[in-house]
Amino acid sequence: MTAQTLRLENRGLIRLSGEGVRDFLQGLVTNDVRKAASGQAVYAALLTPQGKFLFDMIIMADGDDLLLDVEAERKADLFRRLMMYRLRAKIDITDESETLSVWAVFGDAPATGLVVPDPRAADLGWRLVLPAGTTPDGTPLPMDAYEQKRLSLGVPDSSRDMQVDKYFWLETAAERLNGVSFTKGCYVGQELTARMKHRTTLKKLLVPITVAGGAPEAGTPVLTSDGKDAGEVRTTCSENALAYLRLEYQADSLSADGRPVTVLS
Repeated sequence: MTAQTLRLENRGLIRLSGEGVRDFLQGLVTNDVRKAASGQAVYAALLTPQGKFLFDMIIMADGDDLLLDVEAERKADLFRRLMMYRLRAKIDITDESETLSVWAVFGDAPATGLVVPDPRAADLGWRLVLPAGTTPDGTPLPMDAYEQKRLSLGVPDSSRDMQVDKYFWLETAAERLNGVSFTKGCYVGQELTARMKHRTTLKKLLVPITVAGGAPEAGTPVLTSDGKDAGEVRTTCSENALAYLRLEYQADSLSADGRPVTVLS
């Protein structure tokens, strides 16, 4: 199968290097950083102490270093946060966004570059890091095709879908998307995240939907048949979208902007 490739211009890269770099990140993020290895990435987030979303990332091993594939628009904020946590640790934190680029690849695995399966969903293909200005072999993949695939799989695109300091991490479908470990030990926001898991207090969730006739713009309310507020639409592409829904209404007849909504999960 010929590969299809798309440069993800909305992504940036931060490199962590130095003594104890894995231990440093292990105490901060939601997933087990030790599992990042050659050919295997880890999806994780940095949360508030209250367990709410701040930043998500795909963590890749590059030799002894760790590369963080992050939201480009908020990369500088994450960089400052990591510098704050660093204190006296012998860790170097560098912005690699001018020297490296992030690609999504569907089909055969690329022969060059740092290549890992997307850790959030196998059907989302490969994540590829290449030197800036380098293009992988394959045919170009339209952004709309990638977005429809991502949305149909229920994979959020950072703060476009997950409201910062508002959504609890488990409300973003993080468990289904391999974005949390309940056995790794402490991290920022761990106590509330574990409590929400074990007490089953989850009331809202990001879910993939389709909207007949085309999904309306982000922020459009999702309503039940009797007009109750069931949630809101997040990012959209054609009929596909993500919606932040109240679980109690997930099985109801729903609509957005008067158009029928079907929940895919």
